[in-house]
Amino acid sequence: MSRRGSHQTDFSGGSVCRNILEVALPMILAQILNLLYNIVDRIYIGRIPDTGTTALTGVGLCFPLITLISAFTQLFGNGGAPLCAMERGRGDKKEAEQIMGNAFALLLTAGVVLMGIGYVFHRPILYLFGASDQTFPYAAAYIRIYLAGTLFVMISVGLNPYINCQGFGSTGMLTVLIGAVLNILLDPLFIFVFKMGVRGAAAATILSQFCSALWVLRFLTGKRAELHLKKECIRLKASRVKAITSLGVSGFFMAFTNSLVQIVCNMTLESWGGDLYVGIMTVLNSVREIFTMPVTGFTNGASPVMSFNYGEKAFKKVKKAIVFCTVVCVSYTLIAWLILKVRPEFFIKLFNNDPDLVEKGVHSLHIYFYGFCFMAFQFTGQSTFVALGKAKRATFFSLLRKAFIVVPLTILLPRFRGLGVDGVFWAEPISNLVGGTACFITMLVTVLPELKQPDQENNK
Repeated sequence: MSRRGSHQTDFSGGSVCRNILEVALPMILAQILNLLYNIVDRIYIGRIPDTGTTALTGVGLCFPLITLISAFTQLFGNGGAPLCAMERGRGDKKEAEQIMGNAFALLLTAGVVLMGIGYVFHRPILYLFGASDQTFPYAAAYIRIYLAGTLFVMISVGLNPYINCQGFGSTGMLTVLIGAVLNILLDPLFIFVFKMGVRGAAAATILSQFCSALWVLRFLTGKRAELHLKKECIRLKASRVKAITSLGVSGFFMAFTNSLVQIVCNMTLESWGGDLYVGIMTVLNSVREIFTMPVTGFTNGASPVMSFNYGEKAFKKVKKAIVFCTVVCVSYTLIAWLILKVRPEFFIKLFNNDPDLVEKGVHSLHIYFYGFCFMAFQFTGQSTFVALGKAKRATFFSLLRKAFIVVPLTILLPRFRGLGVDGVFWAEPISNLVGGTACFITMLVTVLPELKQPDQENNK
């Protein structure tokens, strides 16, 4: 396979670690920018005069619904992109384009359906998610505007993996950069200058996503792309839809169960601690995003490299990629845990300076992020399963950690030995230890024996 310009990484040549870094570093930067994209809303909202704490809690109640929307970008975006990379590795460009076209059609269909459901049922959904009469107006004001941009989210987030899987990591980064910069600029203008409050934050977000979506479509239909989005490839074929959804279902369930956990946490915290602790969980979820985005970007960058080499049957390179990912993820999460232990107040105060929220938030943060390094095993094992097309295993471990461990513990631990709200926060580190370790060990036991096969002769 040849290079197509200086911005396309050749997955078939050179060091696999270097190839991963060439794709992953732009994606890490993209994830950090995406973090700003999401976090900047909450930082500004938390500083709205007089109503910041309540408004932040209200917007936090929208996260499960927003996460559910993102679950469908995982289903069809991250589900099809590894298949595209594998077909590129096999030299079948036509089939790779058919997969991308089918994914595009599925993303559009899901976007329309989700937007309609959200508008019709947002009131009972938000109350189900833990809204009170005080926080509902802020949640409703935000989500009604955000839903208008559902199609933009589907295109920009769902199709961007199809840019990255072609080796155009820098171009994929620009997708996020465009949206992030616009959102950062528009947020204070809409929230404070135009005095739109949470509605301004939502409007800034959808306008930014619209521009990102235009960028993605322009690239995938332009001359620089190796695989092109074509009208004739949009017609759905059952076998391709099944393959895309089968591989994407693990990412879908990971996002879906994240949404489920957020709902259960909000409901439990509202019952045991009231609106203040729902606000604290909003802040902790935001802090978690700050520290997981870089490692998510890294594993997402490693995935197309592993997929391509797996398609070429270059198994030695796949093994090297797994080892490299493990070392990087474990090292990073250990450093992240240390930073959070040393400076917890800094990260709480990024979002709100309310003394009561800061005091109780710091205590909750220490519990929530205890043993954060075990999350590295979940990231490495999960990304390897997805990259190599092991859909059933990837799906199982997505469900295990969140649905089968976190959700029951969130409900039960507050009743255990008087833990109360602390029990909700203890559910996360316990799930990281049990679920992450189980995922990683299973990956080692099931994947490594397969990779002992000799590489094809044309692979180095």
